[in-house]
Amino acid sequence: MSSKNTKNRFVAPAHWSGRLLQQNPIFRDLTAHYPLTNCNDWPSLATLNQWLEHSACQLVANEILAEDGRYYEQFIYATRQVPTRLHNWHDFFGACIWGLFPATKALLNQLHMAEIAEHGLQQRSKLRHKITLFDECGVIICLESAAAQHGGLLRTHQWQQSFVTRRSDWWHGIRPLIFGHAIYEMATLPFLGLTAKCLFIDVPAGFCQWSLTDAYSFVDQKLQQQIANGALLLDNQQLTPLPLLGVPGWWDANRQADFYQNTEYFRALSTRKISTRETSAKI
Repeated sequence: MSSKNTKNRFVAPAHWSGRLLQQNPIFRDLTAHYPLTNCNDWPSLATLNQWLEHSACQLVANEILAEDGRYYEQFIYATRQVPTRLHNWHDFFGACIWGLFPATKALLNQLHMAEIAEHGLQQRSKLRHKITLFDECGVIICLESAAAQHGGLLRTHQWQQSFVTRRSDWWHGIRPLIFGHAIYEMATLPFLGLTAKCLFIDVPAGFCQWSLTDAYSFVDQKLQQQIANGALLLDNQQLTPLPLLGVPGWWDANRQADFYQNTEYFRALSTRKISTRETSAKI
């Protein structure tokens, strides 16, 4: 595991490594859901499509998009095909997310197209910006009622209270699910500074003990409904920063409480943002 200056452009490992995925607990859900331990090299498109059999889309070679000439989201919407670069961590993880969250991924594509129809390709609307942020960097924080307090703690950057004082709640009443494929890509070489964006949802009591399949299926359907029926992604209480390596169980060093004393990584919430969030909560 390496430390990296986050101002530098991230470069993922050049080669496939099943061992890398097995050894890093951040990938635990992926290795449990997909037969990655059996892969000695990059999975082929045919293999990936077998894994995505319940998705509404099929993966195709990225060269098809180049030949077609349409914008990425337009191509997916029109053809139900997802252009995918081979031997590429970013697109490999993107394919995995299509398999885990097929309904939500399809909805985000539809929302992109609706925004493009209204604003055009060149003017990137606020909603399209939020969709992209969630699509690339989102982590869903699933909260059972007994752990609901963590929503407020994480939104207001009370890292000590959530990650240390109430650490035992994690994976028992609070369960993170990674949605952003760029977060998975950067987790191939984790670095202090790696930060995701939280999207909070309420889940039933006992959710954290559900099977992987049931948990992802439930969250996929709930996300699709909530994003389609309201302004979930535009809510100022959503998509707040999450220092990913602070999640209990996802980084060995965070077993020590003093890990969270790094205020360059675990930053306090500015007074201006606290005021803004308090105002938003009252509206």
